[in-house]
Amino acid sequence: MASVTCARRSYQTFFTRPRYRTVTSQAACTRQQTRWSSHAPSSPALLARGQKPVTIQTLQKMYADKSPITMLTAHNFPSALMAQEAGMDMVLVGDSLAMVSLGMPDTSEITLDEMIMSARAVSRAVNRSFTVGDLPMGSYEISPEQALASAIRMVKEGRMQSVKLEGGAEMAPQIKKITTAGISVCAHIGLTPQRQHALGGFRVQGNTPGKAMALYEDAKAVQDAGAFMLVLECVPPDVAEEVTNALVIPTIGIGAGNKTSGQVLVQIDMLGVRPPDSFMPKFVKRYGSVWDAGVAAIRQYKDEVIDRSYPTAPYVYKSDAKVTEAFKAALKGNESC
Repeated sequence: MASVTCARRSYQTFFTRPRYRTVTSQAACTRQQTRWSSHAPSSPALLARGQKPVTIQTLQKMYADKSPITMLTAHNFPSALMAQEAGMDMVLVGDSLAMVSLGMPDTSEITLDEMIMSARAVSRAVNRSFTVGDLPMGSYEISPEQALASAIRMVKEGRMQSVKLEGGAEMAPQIKKITTAGISVCAHIGLTPQRQHALGGFRVQGNTPGKAMALYEDAKAVQDAGAFMLVLECVPPDVAEEVTNALVIPTIGIGAGNKTSGQVLVQIDMLGVRPPDSFMPKFVKRYGSVWDAGVAAIRQYKDEVIDRSYPTAPYVYKSDAKVTEAFKAALKGNESC
């Protein structure tokens, strides 16, 4: 009976220890965390590196100084951590997550609730980069009042610092309504993916004199309505340059050449987090191959599980011989009952 009691106490002691503890190394002058659980999130506080947060004023100064503005999408906590750690001025929670993260055929399916969930995850990671949350199709087109209501949700619930919506002159009333309420708006013209069916697919925009002039008129309209920034997508470089020079707000190009005020890419595309034979837009440059590295790592893990070379001593918790023996004795006692 005593051995059974001893085993129970040892068992309870082992499984009720704190799941993680902090160990301070004076030599390295850093704090390390020995985690006993895989469920603790990383700390975003370590990533700001003492830098000042990017604000609207920061972006306006960069624009005035002709310093290129960097923007990258992020759809979850880890991707947002990486974007900020790499020094992105802006992090966009783009509705491209519908396709690249959720496997939808296009961006028209995703809902405002789904966008807000993603935005909240990103906001937990970012404390330096300026954040922008996309308003998805169906959440702003009906009326300026609907647009404002959606923008308020993206800021209050999604914790974004600004919102982005697609469309030119026809969206000026919505932009004005949102900005008048004190929420910053980034406009998006040229190729507008939410309207790709009406455009006949993903096609270059502004590639005739008439279309280029219409693009300029859209740019001027959203600027006059109060947009603080404008995304130009899939536009000939020379046209994008002329539109940029004609405005007094920054332009962010994606497939629009390098003469815009800055650039944006979809993180999953530029990191190569897709099979090598996946379709990529012409403007995407792959800066890495996370797919290849990830598949190789997973295959190695599979092989090591099969041959039992994982987990070995460095990856298991220390055993207490007394606890083990007491536990064995308790099991034997149960079997004899």
